Amino acid sequence: MTGSLVFLTPLGGLAALAVVAVVAAFWVAARRVGAVRRVLGLHAPRGGRSDRVVLASLVAVTILAAVVAVQPAWEHRSERRLRTDAQVDVVIDTSRSMLAASSAGAPTRLARAKQAAIAIRQRLPGLEVGVGTLTDRVLPNLLPSASEETFDATVREAIGIEQPPPASSSVTVSTLAALAALPRGNTFAPTARRRALVVLTDGESRPFDAGAVASALTRAPGTALVLVHVWSPREAIFHVDGTPEPGYRPDPRSTATLQSLAQAAGGAVFGEGDADRAADAVRAALGAGPTARAGIDRRTHPLGRYVALVALLPLGLVLRRRNLAVL
Repeated sequence: MTGSLVFLTPLGGLAALAVVAVVAAFWVAARRVGAVRRVLGLHAPRGGRSDRVVLASLVAVTILAAVVAVQPAWEHRSERRLRTDAQVDVVIDTSRSMLAASSAGAPTRLARAKQAAIAIRQRLPGLEVGVGTLTDRVLPNLLPSASEETFDATVREAIGIEQPPPASSSVTVSTLAALAALPRGNTFAPTARRRALVVLTDGESRPFDAGAVASALTRAPGTALVLVHVWSPREAIFHVDGTPEPGYRPDPRSTATLQSLAQAAGGAVFGEGDADRAADAVRAALGAGPTARAGIDRRTHPLGRYVALVALLPLGLVLRRRNLAVL
């Protein structure tokens, strides 16, 4: 890993011209005042040194403001390497029950699932990760990609309740049986011999054959299953006016449903707050494998705020001198 100082807006350095103008004006004025004093035989006032301190402080503030204007930052650069034999797909349940929340205005299950998906993705560097949605079918939104930024943007902006709508209509639309079709699709690249599927769902599914889903997932080359349960028994779906929908009740069987599927597929179930453990399970399932160079990762840490804080010191000195002069 290497690092260097960069400037995000170098044209902001034109503000430094103001410093040159201030110093030049002061120098010219001081030369003229000094010449007049010598001609008249006058001594410099006692406050002359104080004036120079105030001017120096003002110049320092201006210089620091110019530095802030160019937005200095420390840029870390590191080589990005990707697994060539492994990919991950994250599937988020977007059925209507994912609108449930603990109270009106509280984060919905879908909002919490999206947050957890992004947290899991951040813990999977060096892997290509895609994202899709689950209702009564699984549809891809992003094929496995090395870009965390693209993944995050897709999750935040492209995933919503029943977008796209399910193919059928019923009281409970979603079905975990749809996961069986994923290994047969084109989500994973043929070169990905090690695969992992992360499903974030409330587990409120129509009845399905867990054995059939497990059989499809374990069929060679095999897809490891990690389930994240986004659910609480004390949640409701709220109308716009804040009143709960009378027709919805959390399904108490959801926990057992996910546990039975995980057991059949040799996977694991985690709570929505267990992003670390879920990511660890994905990495353990994929194991180690060959990697290839895939470019350079750049992470930028802005420093402008710290320079602005330093500028408060000379500015405080100017204000203190002014207050003393008033007194």
